[in-house]
Amino acid sequence: MIIDLPDTTTRAINKRLVTERDEGGAVALGRVLTLIIDVAGRDPEEAIEAANAASHEHPCRILVLSAHEHAEQVRLDAQIRLGGDAGASEVVVLSPAGPVEQDLDTLVMPLLLPDAPIVAWWPYEMPQDPARHPLGVMAQRRITDTTQCSTPGRTLRRLATVYTEGDTDLAWTRATLWRGLIAATLDQPPYEPVHQAVVSGESDHPSLDLMAAWLAQSLRCPVTVERIPGAPAITQVRLERSSGPIVLDRPDGKTAALNQPEQPEHRIALPIRQLRECLVEELRRLDADEVYGEVLTKGLARLGDQ
Repeated sequence: MIIDLPDTTTRAINKRLVTERDEGGAVALGRVLTLIIDVAGRDPEEAIEAANAASHEHPCRILVLSAHEHAEQVRLDAQIRLGGDAGASEVVVLSPAGPVEQDLDTLVMPLLLPDAPIVAWWPYEMPQDPARHPLGVMAQRRITDTTQCSTPGRTLRRLATVYTEGDTDLAWTRATLWRGLIAATLDQPPYEPVHQAVVSGESDHPSLDLMAAWLAQSLRCPVTVERIPGAPAITQVRLERSSGPIVLDRPDGKTAALNQPEQPEHRIALPIRQLRECLVEELRRLDADEVYGEVLTKGLARLGDQ
């Protein structure tokens, strides 16, 4: 069910939510958090779809901030989505224009779930310092996505200078399965140190940099980044050891081959992760991701200007 509320107020939106809940259209009880999505003038539908899918594991109220088409007018348009149009959540799309657009924290405060954690998500472009942004100040977790911004590498390094506990980036989440496979492989005999590592993949994909930074920080060895235009995200990780290399290779973005000395080749399903999978993973934790923080603030510096 979709309810349009043109030229409205947050009080009217809240009143309509209560009315729909009382009439059995939606049940707010059991919502575990408020997810605020700031799409920064972009089409919000992809982000809403991912959030709706994630809400089946994390029931929440979703507040979407979308720039108004008629920015010269001072008004607030809204849309409420419930039931089949909202997954296991309540979606409120807010389209502010004029001075109200500058006070986003004041705008969303009346719509926050009481006594529930707040997560802020910027699916595209992000503020200079997410933790100091009005929405970020309210949130326990702040999710960015450098894979979707205009300058991924530069933005990733800027985030490293302003990192605050509670920050995370979906470029880091997209490499979770790679990190898990590499860690599991190194946790088997012969337990030799890695002398050098090479990470290959798409030229400006930030997951490539974060994967390399994680290896550099964890293994304390030189790590080289090989950038391949048009490659499907990360394509290969190669670890050099005295007994021979460990190579995890995924040229097609779907299936990986793991090759180790004196062992048969292992084929592993390793598809490129979808947005909804990454969002679900990040919403599972509301505490600081200490490993990400260390990789971002220390590991990236170990890569130099690669």
